[in-house]
This record gives sequence, C-alpha cells and structure tokens, in this order.
Amino acid sequence: MSRPRVYQWCIWFEEGRTSLDDEPKSGRTKTSTSEENTTRVDELIKCDRRIKMGEIALKLEIPSSTVHKIVHDTLGYLKVSARWVPKMLTEDHKLQRVEISRRLLLRYQQDNGDEDTTHIGVGLGGDFQAKNNLFDNLITDDETWVHLNAP
Repeated sequence: MSRPRVYQWCIWFEEGRTSLDDEPKSGRTKTSTSEENTTRVDELIKCDRRIKMGEIALKLEIPSSTVHKIVHDTLGYLKVSARWVPKMLTEDHKLQRVEISRRLLLRYQQDNGDEDTTHIGVGLGGDFQAKNNLFDNLITDDETWVHLNAP
C-alpha cells in the first residue's frame, strides 16, 4: 500500500471509521444484466440463432459489452457456424438424443430380425452391394475442424 493511502486510512479511522469493508457507493445501480434482460436476450437468440450481438444490443437498447456478458457468461452460448448454440446440452436435448437412439435401436432390431429387408449401397469401387444392416448405411462424423491453408 502506498504511503498516501496509509495516511488516508489513518485519517478515516481518526474520524471514527471502525470497519475495513467498503462503504456503500452512491450512483447508478446495475440494471443491464437484470433477469429481465437475460430472458429477453435468450428469447431473441432462440427465435433467430443467427442474430448478431450488435442487433441484440440495438433491439434491447443495452450496451454491447453487457450483451456479450449475458450471452457468454450468463446463458453460456457459443457461436458455431454463424449460429448460437448452448455450451451444455439442455434436458430437452438429452431427451431428444435418447428418443432418437431408441428409434435407431428399434429399427436395427427390426432389420436384423427380418431377413427380407435388404438395402442396396455403393461400395468403394463403385459396385453395388446388398446390405442387411441399418448401421452399414449410416455415415458418421465428428466435430473436428480442419483448417487448410492453400496459398
């Protein structure tokens, strides 16, 4: 602590101050990050996943820095492929994944139980192959980003 600050604290304690805690400050209270604004920002993002932060700030008439804090810190959204997506899966998303997995499992069981069900697919060499398994026809991918620099 600097010498002038020590002198200031000595004066405050001589005047009767007894606490080291900060005293309440006067001034404008925080209203931008209120629950109401957080809800309104969330509704705007859910209506249009491609909305920009500047547009949100204009519509709600709050600072862009506050919109950024609400979107990233409070609501936990990330911008992926020009769309806002939640960082974590919601309960609804988890239930949708379970339901889709159940449907795929049921279809897999039906396809394996029914020998007459045959799917036609194209092999690596361009030849047609008969496939009896649903999972032979699925294409999967991961979320890996590959950046190519080709000058």
